[in-house]
Amino acid sequence: MKIRVSKNFFIILCLDILLLMAAHYGAYLVRFDFSVSSREFVPFFTLLPYVLIIKVAAFYYFDLYSGMWRYTSLNDLFNVIKASTAASVALILFVLARYRFEGFSRSIFLIDYCFTLIAIAGVRVAARVLFEQSARRSGTKALFQNLVRVLREKKSAPHRILIIGAGDCGEKILREIKDNASIRYEVMGFLDDDPGKKGRKIHGVPVVDKITRLPRAVDRLGVSDVVIAIPSADAAKIRSIVELCKYCNIKFKTVPGMGELIDGRVTVNAIRDVEFRDLLGRNPVELDQEQIGAFLKGKTVFVSGAGGSIGRGLCRQICRFAPSKIILFEWAESPLYEIDLELCRNYPNVSVIAHLGDVQHVKEIESVFDRFSPEIVFHAAAYKHVPMLEAHPWKAVENNIMGTENMVDVADRYGCEKFVFVSTDKAVNPANIMGASKRVSEMIVQHKSMAGNSATRFVTVRFGNVIGSAGSVIPLFKKQIKNGGPVTVTHPEVVRYFMLIPEACQLILQAGAMGKGGEIFILEMGAPVKIAEMARDLIRFSGFEPDVDIKIEYVGLRPGEKLYEELMTDHENVVATDHAKIMVLNCASVDVEILDPHFAMLKQAARQRNQTAIRQYLKSILPEYSCSGQETMFSAEPEKSQAMQQ
Repeated sequence: MKIRVSKNFFIILCLDILLLMAAHYGAYLVRFDFSVSSREFVPFFTLLPYVLIIKVAAFYYFDLYSGMWRYTSLNDLFNVIKASTAASVALILFVLARYRFEGFSRSIFLIDYCFTLIAIAGVRVAARVLFEQSARRSGTKALFQNLVRVLREKKSAPHRILIIGAGDCGEKILREIKDNASIRYEVMGFLDDDPGKKGRKIHGVPVVDKITRLPRAVDRLGVSDVVIAIPSADAAKIRSIVELCKYCNIKFKTVPGMGELIDGRVTVNAIRDVEFRDLLGRNPVELDQEQIGAFLKGKTVFVSGAGGSIGRGLCRQICRFAPSKIILFEWAESPLYEIDLELCRNYPNVSVIAHLGDVQHVKEIESVFDRFSPEIVFHAAAYKHVPMLEAHPWKAVENNIMGTENMVDVADRYGCEKFVFVSTDKAVNPANIMGASKRVSEMIVQHKSMAGNSATRFVTVRFGNVIGSAGSVIPLFKKQIKNGGPVTVTHPEVVRYFMLIPEACQLILQAGAMGKGGEIFILEMGAPVKIAEMARDLIRFSGFEPDVDIKIEYVGLRPGEKLYEELMTDHENVVATDHAKIMVLNCASVDVEILDPHFAMLKQAARQRNQTAIRQYLKSILPEYSCSGQETMFSAEPEKSQAMQQ
């Protein structure tokens, strides 16, 4: 058996023995009113060796000698209570069995138990307090380093801050600031709207007032920064706090919402600037952890497009559920390198395999499947920029359609358990090449699922725009605001659905776990957002006034762009699922007679770079595809098309 002891085991053991002796002696003094005769001390000397042996054995069993006193926690204190209780019970049973309590005062054991708890727990808590104070005062042992630290402290006084939210999140932020002497913050107080918390203290820091009285607290306490520590706050709450901070002319930051916190971890490193996504008001996703765990735990998972916005988010969420391997398949070198490093660092128990490959090359996909035999596939690789694909429609066919066909065929041949295809709301009544290519891809996935001869269950998940993705309009608006404007909006009435990347990825996993095969799941996207109003919010958020400091210009809809997006067609019916944010479409089966005759010709037109033919064949496959007038805008020859775009 391996002995679990700390580095200074014998020093700690000797100190504990002294404390136990003092506790037992103190019990006799208290019992006999500090007047103990030599006769009454006989039981003390008789029992003392057994007290020490039984209690030290209990302390060792409950792991009191493996921890570091400087990091004493509630868990350590619980261990002290358990060890002391077990030792006292064992001691009483021993005395009862051997001596029948003859000559022993029963109250001695209760007093001894109390003194033992106080002494053993007290010395450990005191050690942690001393270490923390020492760390704050001395920093490092070397004299020259200590002098440098003192000089730096004199030059830069800590920022005096307020934490808004006196809940668990605020407490964790405060504790980390107190524990880490290198964090140059001094928390002056909390603000919270719970009247029961006012005047109370957390780690010695008071809850000073309600959130609405921020200006008064700023003036009274002289703070320069605010940290919004309410991950569950809705958009209206965040907006009101931001407006108060702007009124007070102080800096403000926030912690991510619950949907963005992987595993719910809150640290000082998670604090960031307040962004538009915080004003979106998306509620945290409630996942069926058990169902997703059964879906992913111990499995080999393949993610195509692992370097993209959704692909990265999927990889982070998948690793939470402890797959045995995760294969990152991506054609772009730098994003693949970055997500590979991140996952290896954050999830050392998951085997991360990065593969530089392209879904357009079936041999590359086969080589990975042949080597690793993935059981679960998430196909997120796609070209998705609408104007770019309008100018290069053959790329949409080659990457989005033929790439999906390659992935589906290989997954089917290698007998994967489940294939989850990530689609888009632009596939509904498509008005552009990107949406049409994704709709045809959906049909390929459905056709394979409904063929009835595949062991793989094929599932499609359809949703709208995500905030924070590479193709999001928000980074463009921010850049335009930074440059002084104008902010360009395509149309005053254009609206889009938005959700957060972590939220979308969590729901994709949930839908994938739920899918039985052949379904098209759609994610609840909330209320659509007017892009013009989003631009105005971002301008105000940056401290400017729309149409006064920063102009908004309407530049007209781009080729293939619609005023609004849809999540389903008129022929598709939504059916509720067990999850409030996931619905499934009750749609008609794929008509193979329409798909097959034109599919080969569509691929041939893509190889020939024939834009007009590509649109014609897409229209033949998808009667709902509206491409009227675009043939005159784009020539069949790519050179002329590119010239038109210039």
